[in-house]
Amino acid sequence: MPLSHDQITRFLKSVHPYDALPTDVLDELSKSIEVWEVEADHPVYELGNAMPGVFVIYEGQIEITDENGVVVSHLGLRNSFGERGLLKDGKAATKAHAHTPSVLIVLPPDLVRELIDAHDVVSKFFNRARAPRATQQSLATSRIDTLMARDPATCAPDTTVQQAAQLMRDRGISSICITEGDSLFGIATVRDLSGKIVADALPPSTPINQIMTREPVTLSPADIGSDVLHAMMERNIGHIPITEGGRLVGMVTQTDLTHYQAVNSAELVRRIARAENAEEMALVTAEIPQLLVQLVAGGNRHEVVTRLITDIADTATRRLLAQAEAKLGPPPVPYLWLACGSQGRQEQTGVSDQDNCLMLDDNVTDQDMAYFVELAKFVSDGLDACGYFYCPGDMMATNPRWCQPVRVWRDYFKGWIAKPNPEAQMLASVMFDLRPIGGSYDLFTELLVETLANASANSIFVAHMISNSLKHTPPLGLLRGFATIRSGEHRNTLDLKHNGVVPVVDLARIYSLQGQLPEANTRARLSAAEAAGVLSASGARDLLDAYDLIAETRLEHQVKLVKSGNPPDNYMPPTSLSDFERSHLRDAFVVVKTMQSAVGHGKGMLG
Repeated sequence: MPLSHDQITRFLKSVHPYDALPTDVLDELSKSIEVWEVEADHPVYELGNAMPGVFVIYEGQIEITDENGVVVSHLGLRNSFGERGLLKDGKAATKAHAHTPSVLIVLPPDLVRELIDAHDVVSKFFNRARAPRATQQSLATSRIDTLMARDPATCAPDTTVQQAAQLMRDRGISSICITEGDSLFGIATVRDLSGKIVADALPPSTPINQIMTREPVTLSPADIGSDVLHAMMERNIGHIPITEGGRLVGMVTQTDLTHYQAVNSAELVRRIARAENAEEMALVTAEIPQLLVQLVAGGNRHEVVTRLITDIADTATRRLLAQAEAKLGPPPVPYLWLACGSQGRQEQTGVSDQDNCLMLDDNVTDQDMAYFVELAKFVSDGLDACGYFYCPGDMMATNPRWCQPVRVWRDYFKGWIAKPNPEAQMLASVMFDLRPIGGSYDLFTELLVETLANASANSIFVAHMISNSLKHTPPLGLLRGFATIRSGEHRNTLDLKHNGVVPVVDLARIYSLQGQLPEANTRARLSAAEAAGVLSASGARDLLDAYDLIAETRLEHQVKLVKSGNPPDNYMPPTSLSDFERSHLRDAFVVVKTMQSAVGHGKGMLG
């Protein structure tokens, strides 16, 4: 079907990033664009061919397959494709064919490059790598919505000063906002009560609106910390209500500013290292969600955020081990406490359970085991009290199976490698992420080297591990969208853990087995796999970019929940993303699925 310039222009106005271009640019753009009509089951382009440009689907459906013939994407109206190969080396990295009769708008290569050079919005769209985060921000440059206390105390204008004082006392605060509905009328502080009520001997029945400060200085959640500091200094005040569209949404006080500066990973580590018991540690770990907000708002990359948060769990574990030894006495033989799962990989976020085990010196006796049963219970109970909940699968040192001498652990790994049944695959996936936390580290060193060598040399085991790793798939829908959870509590959301980061975690574990790499962290494994030649440079770059985007999307989702007063989780409705964000997240999932396909077809070494 022939399309007029006006039809093309109107269509592109509905497609990002072209919708952000000036009208005159779109008019010129439409004159340089080709229109292709492709019959059903006919190819658009073949793998390895020179890319004719970037395609946008005007009508119909397109199926994208990789070099192994595996379908990696079904695309429909307004979806674009082909840019990855065009901008990478000018050659098609996949094969595209029409699933139904289709009409495609084609932007020639030179035109695409001109748009990228001339328009930031287009450059940003075609840049598949998430731009590096900024350096750590200071209090002065942080947004107010990361500083403010939510749900500020309020009262009606006719509330008595005695009632207002009681409310402030009960909540342990030094100010109260006077409102009607969501509208802010004024603010009263403890200083107002002492300076205007007590000093002037006014009765406790005085209405609060007689002493409140009317039309107080306010700021918005989008303002920054320096705005708070400057307003407080200029007006000699210590409380600033935060409003949005005239509605009271928060409060910032001098105490909040002090608390913000105090909440950092080093300070939390210091406090945990000096805590007397698990209850004191729990008061510190309760601040992790706020730390998550500040670290992400401060521009830190996801691998930095998760490393700092994991450091807190490591410190809590070592502190509990020391307290257990103080209570139980010196251990009868050397031992090593190890973490697996996200803590083992140093990838904890705002929500984590505990996965751990104990390796004991081979000289341990049956009588000695009672000591380690008590030690494991003490530490696991303490971690649970700190918010690192008991593992639902009982992957903990309190399970006798995971509290054993090194010789038993050696037999475990040998057995899993020799007979990789489904349970062995699952256990190996968890236990290959082990990382020492406290105790005698040398108990694990030799075992790790030996196990990696045995595992990589057993092609059957590696093949089973590859098969197991492909059970977690990216949430790609058949028709241009995402495959969301269909029912239950998290219906219509994406599981950014099991269908987001876990597929990449599993791939990185496979590469580490193939290359006998000792790293446990996912990003470190991918980089080491590239350095060792297990993963090609282009494969590593694509997978790292995809992982970064998925992991940072997950953290930003958790931050949104914390800022709205909810506990963090991994279930994100795709509707919470902009068209731009959805497009890039979907592309990241396509990269992961393509890499899974390569590994599944025995091409993991090629990346």
